[in-house]
Amino acid sequence: MAVPSRFRRLRAAALGSALLVALPLTAVTAAEATGAPPTSSPAAPGWVNGWQGSPTAGGTFDPASCPADTGLEDQTVRNIVPVSTSGSTVRIRVSNAFGEAPLRVGAASVAVAGAGAAVAPGTLRPVLFSGRPDVLVAQGGEALSDPVRLDVTALQRLSVSVFLPEATGPATQHNNSRETNYLGSSDRTGDPTATQFDRPISCWLFASGVDVLPGRSVVGTVVALGDSITDGDQSTVDADQRYPDWLARRFAAVPGRTLAVSNAGIGGNELLYDRVPELFGVSAPARLPRDVLTQAGVRAVILTEGINDIGAENARAEDVIAVYQQLITQVHAAGLPIYGGTLVPFGGSNAVYGGGYGTPAADAQRRLVNDWIRSSGAFDGVIDFDAALRDPADTSRLLPVYDSGDHLHPSDAGYRRMAETVDLGMLLRGATHPR
Repeated sequence: MAVPSRFRRLRAAALGSALLVALPLTAVTAAEATGAPPTSSPAAPGWVNGWQGSPTAGGTFDPASCPADTGLEDQTVRNIVPVSTSGSTVRIRVSNAFGEAPLRVGAASVAVAGAGAAVAPGTLRPVLFSGRPDVLVAQGGEALSDPVRLDVTALQRLSVSVFLPEATGPATQHNNSRETNYLGSSDRTGDPTATQFDRPISCWLFASGVDVLPGRSVVGTVVALGDSITDGDQSTVDADQRYPDWLARRFAAVPGRTLAVSNAGIGGNELLYDRVPELFGVSAPARLPRDVLTQAGVRAVILTEGINDIGAENARAEDVIAVYQQLITQVHAAGLPIYGGTLVPFGGSNAVYGGGYGTPAADAQRRLVNDWIRSSGAFDGVIDFDAALRDPADTSRLLPVYDSGDHLHPSDAGYRRMAETVDLGMLLRGATHPR
């Protein structure tokens, strides 16, 4: 995968930070910072993570479509985000995880999204941080808002607006949002119309999560940790076709107990390396505490990652497996089950992405990894995405109907098929019977 040649260097403190910290103007409690319900134990019903945009540093493939490399000044970003579960109250997270200085937020709001940058009538709510409209977020930190009364339904799209009154420097972002988001000049957080949001952008900026206080049937959150295939690359923009979106639709359709779904996918992410963290994030083990273990209500984890290690780094199967074992150990130490998703075929993708992507040698390593996932018993369960999406006539390739066209990423139909492959009962059993 081609990578832009110039990026800003990250400070070591930002790279290593898994802490969620905000400084006065407001403070964030320890319970809030870890995602635990403020008045209950982590095992009790309470907040769940309904949406996550796993953060990376401020790089960009295209400054015109995402100004993360330069950041914002006296501007409002309106992020359009899909929430995976229903509830009556929300809270938002504003991230400065990879900022180069403290981040001053002048105001924020949340609403049910309408057409374009507009919000649904009567749903716009101001967001406060410890009772104040503004907050200073420490370098490497994250601010968690006060609860906001807002009725939301599963797979409803919310508008999360953040006003940045001062120059931010490179922005903490999620580069490939698969959503059209918007910029407007000055403070537009209280504006329900689209008129002043005159610049569409392709990335989520500063907003990193929406937690939901759900009904009693929602027993927790399953976090999907992965790369661009979890992130939904090549899926239809503004249609929420990622496999975690389809998984959330499946959970929303079943009676009785259910789970919220949190998407911790980052395009280009790897297990072994911080591969261009300005775009592809730090390695999966490095971001595990922030993107998985401290998410509100986390009760189970799905891991589907390793293709970029094999394709971009020529990693051997045993190296990928070694990191799997480390992640399994850490997730189990947190008392959570972890389920392994097999790596989907990527034959033919070399013509698009170069390197080792899709070569016979890379496919051999992928097959070895998948054999281990299926047979080792190390995971608490297996989700065989490979078997579901491969072409029976050439098992090194995606079935054409499930191929987006680049021979690496699934199509919308492929992402839906991935979600259909997941055993909901397996996840629910693991989530309700912690290790």
